[in-house]
Amino acid sequence: MRIHQERLTVQTPGSALVDVTAAVSKVVKTSGIVTGLATIFVQHTSASLLIQENASPDVHTDLIAWMGELAPESRRWKHDEEGPDDMPAHARSAITRTSEQVPIGEGRLLLGTWQAIYLWEHRRRAHNRNIVVHLVGE
Repeated sequence: MRIHQERLTVQTPGSALVDVTAAVSKVVKTSGIVTGLATIFVQHTSASLLIQENASPDVHTDLIAWMGELAPESRRWKHDEEGPDDMPAHARSAITRTSEQVPIGEGRLLLGTWQAIYLWEHRRRAHNRNIVVHLVGE
């Protein structure tokens, strides 16, 4: 059994889903692990990860709009030290995920045809986000 771990820094443009599949795939390839499990973890409380549709940009647009309805900036949030998008970003992160797991087979991520791994930036402005990719396998 082997363990391999790398940290990635991802620049986000602000509120968006940023495809990190290629960067995670590169970590898998350089690790030499052929069969195993990848855990991808974001080290932030106002961004999240998800595996989602990679073909239609309308899916991303609809998800962002839907999330905005669930945790709107217009709500009277008590925590707003970093601006009106601060607490809504925390709420959005709380109902999504900070990590995803993907099986590795034949030396690659075993994602479905229409799946990709996304970093979901919940803040309006651009950020550098840190992701840990932790691999276990043979």
